[in-house]
Formats: sequence, structure tokens, C-alpha cells
Amino acid sequence: MSVGDVAKRILLGQKLRSSQLGETLLPKRIALPVFASDALSSVAYAPDEIFIMLSLAGASAYVWSWKIGIAVALVMAVVVASYRQNVHAYPSGGGDYEVATVNLGGTAGTTVASALLVDYVLTVAVSISSGAQYAASAVSALSGHEATFATVLVILLAAMNLRGIRESGTFFAIPTYAFMLAILGMCAYGMLQLVAGTLPDVESARLDIAPAPGFDDSMTTLALLFLLARAFSSGCAALTGVEAISNGVPAFRRPKSRNAATTLLMLGAIAITMMLSVIALANAMGLKYVDPHDLDRLTIDGQPLPAGYDQHTVIAQIARAVFIDFSPGFYFVVTVTGVILVLAANTAFNGFPVLGSILAQDGYAPRALGSRGDRLAYSNGIVFLALMAITLIQAFDAQVTRLIQLYIVGVFVSFTLSQLGMIRHWTRNLRTEKDAGVRRHMMRSRAINAIGLTFTAVVLVIVLITKFLAGAWIAILAMSVFFVIMRAIRRHYDNVALELAADEEDKILPTRVHAIVLVSKLHKPTLRALAFAKATRPNVLEGVYVASDPASTDRLLQDWEDRNLGVPLKVLFSPYREVVKPIVDYATQIRKANPRGVVAVYIPEYVVGRWWEQLLHNQTALRLKGRLLFTPGVMVTSVPYQLRSSQIAREREERETTRVRAGDLRRGRVEDHPSDRQIQR
Repeated sequence: MSVGDVAKRILLGQKLRSSQLGETLLPKRIALPVFASDALSSVAYAPDEIFIMLSLAGASAYVWSWKIGIAVALVMAVVVASYRQNVHAYPSGGGDYEVATVNLGGTAGTTVASALLVDYVLTVAVSISSGAQYAASAVSALSGHEATFATVLVILLAAMNLRGIRESGTFFAIPTYAFMLAILGMCAYGMLQLVAGTLPDVESARLDIAPAPGFDDSMTTLALLFLLARAFSSGCAALTGVEAISNGVPAFRRPKSRNAATTLLMLGAIAITMMLSVIALANAMGLKYVDPHDLDRLTIDGQPLPAGYDQHTVIAQIARAVFIDFSPGFYFVVTVTGVILVLAANTAFNGFPVLGSILAQDGYAPRALGSRGDRLAYSNGIVFLALMAITLIQAFDAQVTRLIQLYIVGVFVSFTLSQLGMIRHWTRNLRTEKDAGVRRHMMRSRAINAIGLTFTAVVLVIVLITKFLAGAWIAILAMSVFFVIMRAIRRHYDNVALELAADEEDKILPTRVHAIVLVSKLHKPTLRALAFAKATRPNVLEGVYVASDPASTDRLLQDWEDRNLGVPLKVLFSPYREVVKPIVDYATQIRKANPRGVVAVYIPEYVVGRWWEQLLHNQTALRLKGRLLFTPGVMVTSVPYQLRSSQIAREREERETTRVRAGDLRRGRVEDHPSDRQIQR
């Protein structure tokens, strides 16, 4: 085993057989943190965005925050109910893409896929950047290096997912449940203090907020409605991640659909409770919160804030006040919140590769995205997502406020088209279904999806209107680019399939085969290639040597004549010492002389056992094969000759594969022979 293989095994673990796929399926207790961490983590920034938008009109506008929170919670409840219908109707894991493709056509399906791909990339970028900001506020050494730290976090998260969904899910379960416990515990304790009349104010309660220009007391009703719409659209970031469960149904244990639907219900109930509780406590505790770039709008007794004032996040301020006499509680809340923001990206690392594999099967993505890695994860999709997210993080310097404007556009496009597709699905099935009970169930499901379509379409319009100039146009442009690329890939695969389809002309055999064996010197690899070429019984067989040095050419001709091989040797003179071009030109001339014939080129190659030996051999052969493969009517055959180092490497690999390791018998990797048990006794 090479050093690279050892490092790979340490990083990823032992390989898994395809038959072990069932061992990677998730129970509900693990599936909830795996697929719901994104939606749950939005509690850490969705309330912040609502208060930031409302602060444009001053602190008096915060009276609308709980109403906007209820509106967002209502939309989430409807979306969760709608997606419970999706997972029952389409449990194969295609999610919104499959629903749209089957019911609305390929164009709608590709639109949904492009929206989801953009949303998954943004999920990683936003979550990791937010976690990096939390870390920088706690560790001063990271301040100014958030983008670099976020990049490292993406790499670590990708490495964890390359080990497989089951292992990564088990690792992420503890922090996710700790986050639920921290937020729900904090909110419950705060509510008890509120009822008892002992709830303290947050640190920003003594501050004043100056309205932004154009949002003062003279603000028109239309401007107020637009402000509320902006706050609502920002709060709808809490809905991202809901669709991930419908894309991850195949990862659940049986019964897959029912387990996925139950997990969706738990996700919705927990996320809504946490978000509304945070908003209610923030209002009760006098929170004042503005955009981090507009801190100059905050004043204290009419005076500007001191230089270097650090505005803590909404949850951090609430936790510090609620646990004012119990600092471990504060640090626990802040720590697990920062961790969950990083782990929220894990939802995308589970959804993106599955969607990419389905797109690859349908011909809309490179086939490599459909291949499982050593640990049965879609490794290429994981790596591609990590690279895209890192690019976005570096481009926006890990600033959440800038990235959040690109968010949720894609997910609400997929929400809307998915609900429309589900309505078509139920309507089509109702035309043929006769059972009254089943029809009632279908009509109820269609009504739920119709309500979901109404809500998500309204939210999509609001998001497009309020966020387009703020940065949403970048997400729309990215979706368009993905759409064009996917359609181009599908067109390429279709053209290739059409070109490769067998027809009557393929029955015609070539009239003759002209075989040439490339000769560099007369040694064992050349003799083996000549013997192999003779065994194929071509019409013409000759050796071909490119002459650039007269002395070497004379020695080869003499050796060739002395050995009396019975095969003519063709010498191609190369005054400019080129090797590849003379051979390609010669093969092309033979082909032109007999268009219905085939030129078979046999290339002797060394097989070595060490990576550095590969750099010392076969470079000319590689260049030559690369050129000949583009020459019509020319077939290239490599004739390997194994050097001693290759044999040593093969024996070492055989020893590694046959060695019995601890636990192999229990895992079924070796057989328990009765004779072995007798020997042990």
C-alpha cells in the first residue's frame, strides 16, 4: 500500500462494499440532525435579519417583529405540510427536481435543479461564514481572517462527509441536539422570568436607533409596506433546508417515506417554536439591533457609541441577559450556536451530492457525479460543492450580510414549481382513481399543496421585488448559468448517443489491417510487442523506428538483421528530432492509401511499481497515444512489460488485501471455516 493509500484510509476509513449500502441508512434520531441542521440553525440568523430590516424605521417598527415571525412560521408550517405529501408521492430522492420533471416537463425540472444547486452552495457559504463570524467575535486572533478560517471549515466538513453519511451523521448529532437543548432551554427559562416579572433587559436596551434616511416619521404607507415585505423576505431564510429531507428520503431506514415525513414534522415544530420564542424574548427584553455596517445609527443618551463598539448577535444578547447569574449557560448557548452554524452546511453536503447523482443519471450533469466513492458517498459531488462554496466565501470575504441577499431566491423557486407539480400529480391520479377513500386522501393532499403553492408563490414575488437589487440578481444569474450548462450537457450526451448508435454500416469489416510496432531499441518489450502483433495475423506487419541519431540507427539496423525476425523495419528520418509527428504522419498516409483499411499501432510500455518511476518512463508513449486517438482509422494497443518493481508492488498489495484484520470476521469480510475453529480449539 502506497503512502497516498495509507493517508486516504486514515482520512476516509476502510472501503465499503456496495452490498453494505444498507448499513449506511439512517434512523430518525440521526436523520433529524443530518437533514434538519440547516433549517434549525436559521434560528441563529433569521431573527437577526428581521430586526435589521425593521430597524431602518427606528425601534418603533419592532412592534411588527412578532407579527412577521408569525407570518414566517405560518409559511413554514404550510411548506412542511406540503413536503410531507412530496415524500410519500416521490420517495426516490429526486425531491423537487423529480416532481417538476415528471409533472411539468424537462425545462421546469432543470429550472428547479439549477435553483437547488445554487441554494445548496449558498447554504454552505452562508452557514460557514456565519460560524466564522461567531468564532472571530470569540477569538480575536481570527478577526480579519474570517474567509480563511471559513475555507478551512469547509474542507474539514467535506472530509467528514467523504467518510460516509452514517459516520458524519453520528458525529453531527450531538452538537445539533445540544443546540436544540440550549435554545429551547434558554427560551423556556426566559419565559419563566417573564412570567415572574424578573426578566432583565439585554445589553442594547439602553440604546436608541436613528431611522435610516427616507424611513423617518414622514414615511408613507407604501414605504412601510415595502419595509415589512423586506423584513418578511429576510425572515423567510428560516425556511431553507426544509426541502433537503425530500431529497434525502433514500438515506432513511424503512419505511422510508413515513420516517422522512415524521422527521419533517419534528423539524417544523422545533424550528417554529425556537424562532418565535427568540423573537418574543428579544421584544420583551428591549433589543436594539441594526446592520453591523450601520452602527453609527445607534446612540446612547443622544451621544455616539464609543469607538470599537461590538454589537453582539440577538441570541448572544438574550443568553447573556437570561443567564446573567450563570455564565456557563451563556457560554454553552453561544458555543453550540457557533458550532451548529458550521454544521448546518452538512445539510447541503447530504443533499447536493444526491441531486447531482440523479442529474448525472438523467444526463444533465457529468457522469462522474453519479459514482459512489470508497465509503459509498457521492465523493465527486461533495468535492465539487466544497470548491464552489470556497469560491463564494473568498469572493464575498465571508460576510454574511452580503451573502444573505443572495439567499432563499433559489429555494422558493423550487418550492413554487414543486407545489405546482404536486397539484398536477394529484389531478392526474384523480382522473383514474375510483376508490372513494383514496380519492378523499388525494383531494386533501391536493388542497394542502394548493395552499403551499399560494404561499410560496407570494413569498417568491416578495423576495424578487425586495431583494433583486440588493444582490438576488446574482443568484438568478447563477441559476441561469447552471440551467444553460445542464441543458448543454444533456444535448452533448444525446448527440453522443445518437452518434454511437449501431447501424447497418457497422457490419462491414475492414478490407485489411496494417500493423506497425513502434521500436525504440531491440529489447524484451519490443520483442513482446512483435510477438503479440504477429498473433493477431494482420495483412501487413512492420516495425517502425524514428531515426534522429545516425549511430543509434546503424546499431538498431544491425541488431535487427542479426536477429532475423522476419519482420521488415521501417525507418522514419526526423531531422528535427521529433518522435510523435513522424509516426502520426506515417499512420495517416497508410490510412489515406486504403480508406477502408485499419492501421493498428502497437506501443510497448513499461509497467512500474513506484509513482516516481512513472515520471521516468512512458512519456513519449503517452503523447503519442494522445495524438493517435484523434486520428480516424487508427487503433492503438498498449503492450505492457512488467518491470521487477511492479511485481514487488503487486505482491505487497496482495499481502494487504489478504491480511485478516481485527473485526473482519464480524463484518463478514472473511469466512469462518470449521477447520479454523478446530485449529483454534
